[in-house]
Amino acid sequence: MTRVIRFGSRKSALALAQTRLVMAAVEAADPEIKAELVPMTTTGDVNMKPFSEASDKFGIKGLFTQELEEALRSGEIDVAVHSLKDVPMYPNDELPIVAYSKREDARDALVLPEGAAEISDALPLGCSSARRRLQLAKLFPGMRVEPVRGNVNTRLRKLDEGQFSALVLAAAGLIRIGLDGRITRYFSTDEIIPAPGQGIMACQGRAGESYDYLDAVRCEAAACCARAERGFSAELGGGCTAPVGAYAEIIDGELTLHGFYADEAEGIYREGRACGRPENAEELARGLARRLREGK
Repeated sequence: MTRVIRFGSRKSALALAQTRLVMAAVEAADPEIKAELVPMTTTGDVNMKPFSEASDKFGIKGLFTQELEEALRSGEIDVAVHSLKDVPMYPNDELPIVAYSKREDARDALVLPEGAAEISDALPLGCSSARRRLQLAKLFPGMRVEPVRGNVNTRLRKLDEGQFSALVLAAAGLIRIGLDGRITRYFSTDEIIPAPGQGIMACQGRAGESYDYLDAVRCEAAACCARAERGFSAELGGGCTAPVGAYAEIIDGELTLHGFYADEAEGIYREGRACGRPENAEELARGLARRLREGK
């Protein structure tokens, strides 16, 4: 008997592409499952006013998840698929993350206007986070950086219309919607430390239910790195009031976490690394966060 699983997604091209990747994997793994797409409009898609009122004018978390979470609670959908970096850092015991996907490219990428060969000093760089803005200041001293809003295609349109000299976007998003050909260069994770969870898709479900069918996309290594990165951010306040970057990887059985913390009002900008066993990911991450916050 065919079993229908309803997957909730934002309506943006990137969100839909990501959700379809999960759906295709689930259907391929179990022919008796029919995956149904349920596109939804979220607060972050239609009302940008909260951004201007946030303590961090370059962004705030939760605006792209709340309607999907409400649909989970009501039973309208069975799974919500998110970009992990859009998911608030604090756990929701009622609606936990039940699977983390294998990570796509975690790096940030530079995108120039179509036909351009280099960055113009006459126009600002466009990026949507203080995390990127502060790290770009080291790479492009004196360059103006201004926020850019909208989905990926909207941002690219603004770039090509001449509003910006270049954009800095997550490489994973461009790759997943087939626009990686627009990438001029990739920034290493040392040049720009990514947002916690960047490149990972998160499947959110209801507590107490079985999600064995998500084994088709579940990646334990990505889950471990996500716990480290999100633990680091949570210790520093969730990234809502202070710019935070974190990138973890597991090499030869050891987890390495590279993090940064900034407090612009105090003129603080700190980076650090911690290494340890993957099973101690969150403890390791929170310890690094405390050291950076305290300047130790």
